[in-house]
Amino acid sequence: MRILRTPDPRFADLPGFPYEPRYADVPDGDGGTLRMAWVEDGPADGPVALLLHGEPSWSFLHRTMIPVLAAAGLRVLAPDLVGFGRSDKPAEIGDHSYARHVEWVRALLFDVLDLRGVTLVGQDWGGLIGLRLVAEHPDRFAGVVAANTGLPTGDVDMPEVWWRFRRAVEGAQTLDVARLVQSGCRTRFTDAVRAAYDAPFPDESHKAGPRAMPLLVPTRPDDPATEANRAAWSVLRGLDLPFLCAFSDGDPITAAMEPVLRAELPGAAGRRHPTITGAGHFLQEDAGPELAAAVLSLVRG
Repeated sequence: MRILRTPDPRFADLPGFPYEPRYADVPDGDGGTLRMAWVEDGPADGPVALLLHGEPSWSFLHRTMIPVLAAAGLRVLAPDLVGFGRSDKPAEIGDHSYARHVEWVRALLFDVLDLRGVTLVGQDWGGLIGLRLVAEHPDRFAGVVAANTGLPTGDVDMPEVWWRFRRAVEGAQTLDVARLVQSGCRTRFTDAVRAAYDAPFPDESHKAGPRAMPLLVPTRPDDPATEANRAAWSVLRGLDLPFLCAFSDGDPITAAMEPVLRAELPGAAGRRHPTITGAGHFLQEDAGPELAAAVLSLVRG
């Protein structure tokens, strides 16, 4: 596996994101290792809040949530998925698979950091990966906040707006990552914020991760990830783990997934599930403090 690493100067002067990265190596599944990055804030002995980003963003997305949660006494961790942010970037699209991404995150969280009592906050791929981990390691988790995400099996077609996104990524000769993130936000980016979303990707060779992820979403019943996701649903349907949906009011990609999660998961029953208003797909960017407040309501409850 050929691995690329974004030069550190690309991450200089990130607006509103002063956190120093931490690094650890995990097995790459091909006989080598990958360096994964994360940022952390809050008391080391506080309840753990795990913020998992999606495609094509990175932990910078959580910059307005982290200080709110840390000030409330939570130990906040925001990793960068492999292929994104400061984490290493396998250079080929074929190096990426759903199973590998689940395993890479698992290795960091449990083998390296030995996290327990985790409240997952998963958005986009952060939920697709995180919900698998919850199902496969329920003893490690204390609760879940699902924010504009789901756990597709390929048995139900994805919405047309998602297919348009996939086709745009597949067909782009030059992939404009910042523009993709901007298109999923109500907030208009400053030049500095746009540069921060572009920072992990100095050229097209570094973008195998963003190009791969749409191809890994299960869209048919015989997808390679379908069996594992169906198995995860079976576990989640019997798991009485506190579960909160905090979806935005402006995301056509995931809107249909919220009622399914609320109806199917025992830990969601009887809860008041907030709708984050005025926010798009990347609700952390549009309404980070509001999403953080929803997380705190679950942790404190």
